[in-house]
Formats: sequence, C-alpha cells, structure tokens
Amino acid sequence: MAGARIEHLVTSGTFTLDGGTWDVDNNVWIVGDDHEVIVIDAAHDADAIAEAVGDRALRAIVCTHAHNDHIDAAPELAARTGAPILLHPDDLPLWKQTHPDKAPDAELTDGQLLTVAGVDLTVLHTPGHAPGAVCLYAPRLGALFSGDTLFHGGPGATGRSYSHFPTIVESISSRLLTLPEETVVHTGHGETTTVGAEAPHLPEWIDRGF
Repeated sequence: MAGARIEHLVTSGTFTLDGGTWDVDNNVWIVGDDHEVIVIDAAHDADAIAEAVGDRALRAIVCTHAHNDHIDAAPELAARTGAPILLHPDDLPLWKQTHPDKAPDAELTDGQLLTVAGVDLTVLHTPGHAPGAVCLYAPRLGALFSGDTLFHGGPGATGRSYSHFPTIVESISSRLLTLPEETVVHTGHGETTTVGAEAPHLPEWIDRGF
C-alpha cells in the first residue's frame, strides 16, 4: 500500500480570453494515495484525468483559478465521479465565461484546510493573475501547487482582464516566498521549481514589470 503522493498529468487544449485563443499544455496534479485523491485543475481532458484517477475516490476537483484552460474539463469530471468542484468566489465572473450554466459546488477560502489521504493542504488566496487565484500548500509533502501565480522564472501573466501586476507581486512575496526555501513549486504550466530558486529574483521581476 503506497502512502500519499503527487501524480502529474499533462493535458493539451486552448486558453481563450479577451478575444484571443492560444494553444497550451496544462499540468494536472493528483494528490492522494491508493484509495482517495483530489485533482488540482481539471484541464482539457476529462477522459485522461478520470483514467489517471482510476477506481480511487475523487474527493474534490480544486480550481486554482477560473481561466478556461484550468476548468474546462471540471464539470464533466464532476459528473462522472460525483466529486465537488471548489473555486474561490472572486473568480466566479471568469468561471461564468466558460460554464454559464454550471456553478461550482463549494467555495475555497483563504486558510481553509483540505485533507486527503492524511495530507493537509492549506488554501492560500493569491490574487493577481486572477482575482480568485489560490495556491495549495502541503507541508507534509514539501509541496506548493501554485496554479498560474508562480512559475519557474517568474510570476504568472498579468496583461489580460481581471489581472494586476502589483497584486501578484504582493501575493508571491507575502504568501509564497515566505515558505521554506526547499518547498517544491508544482506549477500550472511548464516545469517545477522551488521557493528558494525563485525568491532571489523578486527584485528583478519588479524592475522588469513582468
């Protein structure tokens, strides 16, 4: 019997906002054990995510934010598994752009604890990339699931609607870079990084105005 672990799936599709559409690859993170899991960001492909979950109980579908590429497969996955969809309420306007007829099942709140397979994940509200963006911190796993708030090499994009660069910098500096430097950052796109690898570059990001 395996203990709690992190599994990784990459799905492909499109991101659409402000009249533009781009091809993207998304990281889907599955946290749990042989019996129960949560899915972080049900992106693009409900079939592939359901296959990765297998016969394990899916306790929740957690949305780090409501850009369509992170939530497009959530309703189908929820319908197939009975799992609730969790989203911070500040991202409901974005959610409704993609799923106007299906509301999330429950709200995420700052400081909330989600528990799966004996592992606690703390919800950190980190607005900036989107108003209701959240990260999930799992100290037992030494892991942060950062959505599109923090990437290898810098903060998430803030050049489109509902985003704000000073806000994302404040979120990263006050909520994420204060975590232990060895914390592994599992991002919404691309490769993982660590808090310690990104922290020294904060002044550069501010100067460059990402």
